[in-house]
Amino acid sequence: MTAGDEPSQCSTAKEMAHCVTLVHLSISRDHLIDKDIASKSDPLCVLLQDQVRNCSSPEFSKTLQLEYHFETVQKLFGIYDIDNKTPELGDDDFLGGAECSLGQIVSNHIITLPLMLKPGKPARRGTITVSAQELKDSHVVTMEVEARNLDKKNFLGKSDPFLEFFHQGDGKWHLAYRSEVIKNNLNPTWKHFSVPLQHFCGGDPSTPIQVRCSDYDSDGSHDLIGTFYTSLAQLQAVPAEFECIHPEKQQKKKSYKNSGAVRVKICQVETQYPFLDYVMGGCQINFTVGMDFTGSNGDPSSPDSLHYLSPTGVNEYLIALWSVGSVSHEFALNFNPTLPQVRLYGPTNFAPIIIHMARLATQATHQRTASQYFVLLLLTDGTVTDVEATREAVVRASHLPMSVIIVGVGGADFYAMEQLDADRGPLQTRSGEAAACDLVQFMPYRCFQNAPWETLAQTVLAEVPTQLVSYFKAQGWAPFKPLPPPAKSPAQAPQV
Repeated sequence: MTAGDEPSQCSTAKEMAHCVTLVHLSISRDHLIDKDIASKSDPLCVLLQDQVRNCSSPEFSKTLQLEYHFETVQKLFGIYDIDNKTPELGDDDFLGGAECSLGQIVSNHIITLPLMLKPGKPARRGTITVSAQELKDSHVVTMEVEARNLDKKNFLGKSDPFLEFFHQGDGKWHLAYRSEVIKNNLNPTWKHFSVPLQHFCGGDPSTPIQVRCSDYDSDGSHDLIGTFYTSLAQLQAVPAEFECIHPEKQQKKKSYKNSGAVRVKICQVETQYPFLDYVMGGCQINFTVGMDFTGSNGDPSSPDSLHYLSPTGVNEYLIALWSVGSVSHEFALNFNPTLPQVRLYGPTNFAPIIIHMARLATQATHQRTASQYFVLLLLTDGTVTDVEATREAVVRASHLPMSVIIVGVGGADFYAMEQLDADRGPLQTRSGEAAACDLVQFMPYRCFQNAPWETLAQTVLAEVPTQLVSYFKAQGWAPFKPLPPPAKSPAQAPQV
C-alpha cells in the first residue's frame, strides 16, 4: 500500500475479515411481576436488536438464533406483558428490560440479570437468565496439492497456473476454493490450505467435485490447462494423482494423453475450533492501549493540536479510543487525576511498547495452552522515528499470540503505518526475515470522521478472531478448558 492508494482505502474502509458465528440463545425468567389482576402475566421477550418477538411461553422455550460479531457491541433484551393481539408494543405493559452485550453472554456461557424499568431504576422483582450455545460444524478439509508437466500456455514464457475446486449442488457447480497463482512454473506446489467441510462438499464425501487448472491472465481471460472430476473420498486416498484433461485437445488429437497431472499430497478432514470455542473455553483477551504524546501532535493548548480539548471535551484521540476500546474516559494517563497536563516530547518510538507486549505474550506461551491472547491498540499521528526497530519488533511478535491495531489520527502521511499492515506481502526486516503472519491492522481515523463511532471498531477489530484462531491452530492448542454442562431450569433443560 502506498500513500497514493489511500483514497481507495478510505472509500472501501478495507475489506473486513469477518469471523461470524451463529449462536443460539436460550432464555428463562424468574419472579416476574403480575400485571394482570385475575391471572398471571403473559410475558414475551423482545430482542432489542431487531425487535424479534420470541414466544409467549413463560419458559421462552423457543431459542433465538443470532450472528455473533466479535467487533460489534450487540445489545439485548426487553420483556412485555402481552394484553392484546396487536403487533405494537406501546399498548402492552413493560415488565422490565436487561441490557447486556452478546459478548458478555458467550464469554460467561450463562448470565442472570435483574430487570430494570429504566436505567438506575430496578423493577420491583424479576430476573432474566440467558444461556448461549454456538452452532457450528467445526470440520475443515485440509489439503496440499502440486502439479507436474503442465502444458505451456504462454507464447513467451511458461504458464502461471492456479487451481479451482467446485462442488456440485442443485445441478450447478459452486466454487469452493481458488488457489494462489504460481508464476512461470509448469511444476507448481501450491500453499497448504483449509476449507470448511460444508463449503467444500456440503458435508458429503461422495459429492462430485470438479478441479480446474488454469493459466492466469491479468485481463481475466484465463486459459484452461485441464480439468478432472473426483470426490472428497477419492481425494483422501493419498497420494492421489489425477490427469488434467483439456476437452477440446482430447477431441482434436488422437495421440493426446493429458495436459499434465495434479497430485494430492495431503487431504484430511480435521476439527478446527472456531473463535467462540476459545472465548467460551476461557481464553482471556488482554487489551492494551498505547497513545502518541510526542511533539509532532502540536501544543495541546492550541486548537490545531491533535490533543487539543475542544469546548465539547473531545478530540480524535479520545473518539478513536472510545470507539475501539469502549473504555471509560474517566481516567488519567499519568494515574494522577490532579495533574491533567501532559508535556509532549520526542522521539516517536513504537518498538518499546510492542516489545513490552511481546514479553507478556511470551510468558503466556510458556503455559502451552490457549489461555491468553493480547491485543495492542496504538493511536498515533503517524510520525515514527524507529521504523526499522518497529519492523523488527513486529516480525518477532508475529510468532506470538498477539495482534496490533494502529489508528492514524490527523492528516499526516501514514506511509510507514501502511507498510506495517502488510496486505501486499509478508512484512520483512532489513535482514530479510519475514513475519510469520500479518498481525497488524492499520486504519486512518479520517476515513471514519462522518461515520458512527462503532464503524471504526468494526473495521479494525474484524481480523482479530481470525488471527487468534490461526495462531492457536498453528500451535496445535485446543480451547483452554472444556465447556460447562448445560444449565437446567426448574421446568425444562434449555439448550445451553
